Amino acid sequence: MNTVFKIIPVLIATIFVSAFTLKPVHNHPYNIGDVVKDFSLKNVDGQMVSLSDYKDVKGVIVTFTCNTCPYSIAYEDRIIALDAAYAGKGYPVIAINPNNPSVRPGDNFEAMQKRAKKKGYTFPYLVDEGQKVYPKFGATKTPHNYVLQKTNKGFVVQYIGAIDDSSRYPKAVKERYLENAVDALLAGKAVDVKKTKAIGCSIKV
Repeated sequence: MNTVFKIIPVLIATIFVSAFTLKPVHNHPYNIGDVVKDFSLKNVDGQMVSLSDYKDVKGVIVTFTCNTCPYSIAYEDRIIALDAAYAGKGYPVIAINPNNPSVRPGDNFEAMQKRAKKKGYTFPYLVDEGQKVYPKFGATKTPHNYVLQKTNKGFVVQYIGAIDDSSRYPKAVKERYLENAVDALLAGKAVDVKKTKAIGCSIKV
């Protein structure tokens, strides 16, 4: 019994010290209404791109996508079309590849460069080196999409989820969630559908 009573204070002391020395775990990804922190990621042209670079916009469309996921490939032309439709209205696309290239070699930087050139991307295609940015957004799929509205507080999340309701077949689309969100913001209205389920491949870590 004496041994037990000697061990208990040691255990309590260990727990107490650990509570103050362990690094805090941040499990609070962005939600609707949150202000997004600035980031700086390398584009396929070798230049660094940050949210703060977008000074004369009304907002941005952030899409976490990649080269290799069938869902991302199915949505690729629609993402290009989104930039064509909305960049001139103040909502350009920013594409970010969140995948670990050591797990998925087809998503390495050189492959990203080739893909962007082949498809004629009109928007940045950024590499999330070290996979530090996508967890802050809470992205889990490729593609996973976010509409950010620029305000005096910064870039505020107004929509999270899928581009539309037909991940594989563009001709079957009935609900264009992301476009509806941007159109509402451009009209000075609230977004009706603020969240939908992103359908795609899991992000490769």
